[in-house]
Amino acid sequence: MKPVKIAMMGMTHGHTRKYYQTLLDNKKLDWVASCAQDEDAKATYELYKTGVPCYLDPEEMYKNHPDIEAVVIASANDQHFAQMKWCAEKGIHILSMKIPTFDMKEYDEMIAMCDKAGIVCQVELEMHYNAVVQRLKKLIKDGAVGKIKAIQMTNITLSPVWAFPWQGDPKASFGSVKRLKKGDERFMGGALCDHPHIFDLIRHLTGSDFDYIYAEVAPNLRDGLKVEDMLMAIGKMKDGTSFLFDPSWSRLEEKIKVPGPGWERFPKRMEVNVTITGEKGMLTCDCFGPNVYHNGAPNDRYTVQYTYFDEWIGLIDEFVACIREHKEPLINLKWHKQTIESMLGCYESINTGKIAYI
Repeated sequence: MKPVKIAMMGMTHGHTRKYYQTLLDNKKLDWVASCAQDEDAKATYELYKTGVPCYLDPEEMYKNHPDIEAVVIASANDQHFAQMKWCAEKGIHILSMKIPTFDMKEYDEMIAMCDKAGIVCQVELEMHYNAVVQRLKKLIKDGAVGKIKAIQMTNITLSPVWAFPWQGDPKASFGSVKRLKKGDERFMGGALCDHPHIFDLIRHLTGSDFDYIYAEVAPNLRDGLKVEDMLMAIGKMKDGTSFLFDPSWSRLEEKIKVPGPGWERFPKRMEVNVTITGEKGMLTCDCFGPNVYHNGAPNDRYTVQYTYFDEWIGLIDEFVACIREHKEPLINLKWHKQTIESMLGCYESINTGKIAYI
């Protein structure tokens, strides 16, 4: 299969550094150019010495590389609409970060313009390609636990706001400046916006859509954040499955500009844990289960070894196949819309103190 000529735009997202390796190592891709959001993003990019030319103007990038077939949109959430529009107008396929937009009018326009252009728009939710999740799906399909009754999931990490400040900026993260609730000084746009994976995954595991959600926020662990960093959500799917979600920034980090050694603090920085309760039994799994080596004093640091990039092989395999074979990706804009609506339901519930129906 001919490699896809691909570029990357923005490069201010937390997943960007994972793409540096993925785009260079995957033989199905030919990484030809990048376009940084600003001089700071370009300076950080140049630390990695990829050998791929980097621009500050997308038009200049396209002028020099008119053969670009696909773009990874790796930018702040409020930049996605304009960048998708740019790609659609040029017939360029899109691999979008996990939150296309929280504005449902914008979302419908994204769907329409991608359909009109006839381009692939795949949303990057790499958990589907995780080996543990793949096995979990098979066990459920094979009837290991019978009919699912309840699902408990965590998607907890450190906070990326020190290295990627837009994730602590309500406008850049949520798309508009809205208070969490009356009497709360914080705004929508924090940890919830960083963790759509479990809201998506439950739909695949149950084959059902959301019915209602109730969510609450806790006081922040971190000083100085304008957005939420701790919350939980409960609710039911339309098939009756109950759920309990923890999508928090509950793991602490050191405040450094470029993630690297010293970023981690004990305990492990990222966990996606799933417990499925069914009529015939229970399944529980740690989707990342890394080796952790605690280095101790003085900064309570540790070394961690993930197999994280394994997920990105399957993700890219699907993206390339969809482009070359004119197929629709599993996580397409139309499918992903209700996942975003369920997250908006969490914010509605936090704001009103009541159940939100999706």
